[in-house]
Amino acid sequence: MTHAPHSDDLSRVIGSELPYLRRYARALTGSQTSGDAYAIATLEAILSDREVFEQGLPPKVALFKAFNRIWGSSGAPLSESQPASAIEAQAQTRLAGLTRNTREALLLQSIEGFTTEEVGTIMGLPGSEAEQLIRIARDEMARSIAGRVLIIEDEAIIAIDISAIVQGLGHEVTGIGRTRRGAVDLAKKDPPDLILADIQLADKSSGIDAVNDILGDLGDRPVVFITAFPERLLTGERPEPAFLISKPYTEDQVRSAVSQAMFFSSTETLGA
Repeated sequence: MTHAPHSDDLSRVIGSELPYLRRYARALTGSQTSGDAYAIATLEAILSDREVFEQGLPPKVALFKAFNRIWGSSGAPLSESQPASAIEAQAQTRLAGLTRNTREALLLQSIEGFTTEEVGTIMGLPGSEAEQLIRIARDEMARSIAGRVLIIEDEAIIAIDISAIVQGLGHEVTGIGRTRRGAVDLAKKDPPDLILADIQLADKSSGIDAVNDILGDLGDRPVVFITAFPERLLTGERPEPAFLISKPYTEDQVRSAVSQAMFFSSTETLGA
């Protein structure tokens, strides 16, 4: 007989995976506020009924499966309120056109790194069906919108690689900024539809500051951040990005995050 873990053990297990659940929830909903609300609801459900955290599964799989039950039981709503802006309204319209469950499957596999079998376990589907949902999501999102992307990255090889991935999705790269000032100047000269930014830049300036400068000048637009230390940014202590890629990244992660961000038009950024 398998016994439920002690409270301290369960808290420790969940605590180590919580930043990634919150990242997934924000990417899924396109909002830190809404995503965190679902993450909190998941924790409350586990605390009130330990059986929600399924024993025999890897901890991260069990936690995300519990979340998926909460998300699914709510009807997986596109929004909890009226759109606050034209961008949000447009995002809702796009989401309404997606095949059911495809967005969840794509995020779980590409951003969170679950195998297709694990995605199936989390979603209560056969692995083959999860794989099909991922393929459908990629096709639908790639066809839905093409735009202009500014890359903020100080490492030349990485910048070239990311640029190739972005162009392979059908987007145009407007430029590659290596410093805060350089990125801001590029954005002013050729305004992008999406920004893909590293955190630490060549002159020791911050990609976060560069992004906030650009959004301050040009207005809201989707943003994807890249960092080698995502846990340092997923603390819940300040506004956080809905789309955050960990280094070293994979091509699938970049493709998924760029497509998701462009598609959903997430505009939340980190505070300076």
